[in-house]
Amino acid sequence: MPHPVFYTRRSIVLALATASCLLWGSAYPAIKHGYTLFAIAADDVGSQLVFAGVRFALAGLVLLAGLALTGRQPLLAPAREHLWPLVVLGLTQTTLHYLFFYIGLAHTTGVKGSIVVGSSTFFSVLLAHFLYANDKLSRRRVIGCITGFAGVILVNLNRGGIDLDVSLRGEGFVAIAAFLLSASSIYGKRLSQRMDAVVMTGLQLTMGGLVLWATGFALGGSLHGFTAASTALLAYLVLLSSTAFALWSLLLKHNRVGTVAIYTFLIPVFGALLSAIFLGERILDLRYLAALVLVCAGIWTVHREPTPVAGPPTTL
Repeated sequence: MPHPVFYTRRSIVLALATASCLLWGSAYPAIKHGYTLFAIAADDVGSQLVFAGVRFALAGLVLLAGLALTGRQPLLAPAREHLWPLVVLGLTQTTLHYLFFYIGLAHTTGVKGSIVVGSSTFFSVLLAHFLYANDKLSRRRVIGCITGFAGVILVNLNRGGIDLDVSLRGEGFVAIAAFLLSASSIYGKRLSQRMDAVVMTGLQLTMGGLVLWATGFALGGSLHGFTAASTALLAYLVLLSSTAFALWSLLLKHNRVGTVAIYTFLIPVFGALLSAIFLGERILDLRYLAALVLVCAGIWTVHREPTPVAGPPTTL
């Protein structure tokens, strides 16, 4: 019979990973509403990047300010050997990832974009298989990923089906964004073994967000129309990003990539459900329930794998 520590660790991963995915899922309707409040047109990529850059830069600063208030100021100045890896992480996980993501979404439908985003889980699991000796592919993990991905497809199906036409600037860019997110997350896991995971997250969000803002500004973008409502929504997105990214970095630091990555299938499901609720759409649709059941079944299948129960959490 598994040791009680096994169930405790699994419950913590379940709670923190689900919370992170719920927060990221809530960003779907929040960003859409933000475009309306800030009067950002659907084809105004520059302003979209400025919006994202401000959001992530502030999220990083919030994390660093919180650490400073807790007396961890010495941790805020990275060692010289960590500076370049942090720049690489910020440019890949925040700047390039969201640059490709926003441009790609502007040239594809939300349905196909959500499905392609789901491929990031497969990228993470495959990369971990080749990079970590204790994170190999298994039959259960493959079955779990396929089951979870089926839930992502199901939640995005409609009566008209899915258009299978693809383009490089559309689905291709979204797929590149998904790969960048997976690769940078594994790179961040490696870096988090050598420095504080929350400090790492705060610094990379700040750096990546500033470059993203500068890129959007160079493309002619701007952010205006600040009101009580738009400022409150931006504040929510900032807190959402700082909390979710910090939790995710901690999870990856102390757990196998394949065990954590499977939870990302929850993001488009939560996103579709919350969008339906807050955008006034019909939510009494069996698709949402069936998709959630499939994703949860995939997570359960992956977590049935034997896991070490003694000693510290599995790391590099």
